[in-house]
Amino acid sequence: MVKYVFATRDVVRYRFPTHTNDLIMDRRDATASEAFFVILEPGEAPPLHVHPDVEQVFYILEGEGTMAVGADESESVELRVGDFVRTPPGTPHAVRCTGSSRFVYLSIDCFVAGPPAAEPTWDSHVRTMCAEHGWDFDAVRLGHRETDAGVRPASGA
Repeated sequence: MVKYVFATRDVVRYRFPTHTNDLIMDRRDATASEAFFVILEPGEAPPLHVHPDVEQVFYILEGEGTMAVGADESESVELRVGDFVRTPPGTPHAVRCTGSSRFVYLSIDCFVAGPPAAEPTWDSHVRTMCAEHGWDFDAVRLGHRETDAGVRPASGA
């Protein structure tokens, strides 16, 4: 059965040493994409990294941050609530929380050549990341959680 709607309050949480991902839509549930919240506490930043076959787009929901771009991180752009960000395939980048409160954005990975055969699910991707960085997958994958990432009160609330 095709799934059309994904509840953004019911996610699978992954707490890495550098950031948190709340998985909304697994790549196995889509043709060529996945969606997740990225949550960075003050000072947190995943390391500079590249997605060779993925175009990432972000929508900034909460807080303040910067994105360093390029292999030498020579370019830096400020990120604010409401900004929409595009990182083309093969672009080295690193996002950092620069504010005094958490930084939250919706990230959508678009697989330009289709989902990677070696990593058909989000969990398989996370297992690869954990192996590369020496992290414990079972400690990183926290399981189903309710999240308030991306949830804003209605106007006037």
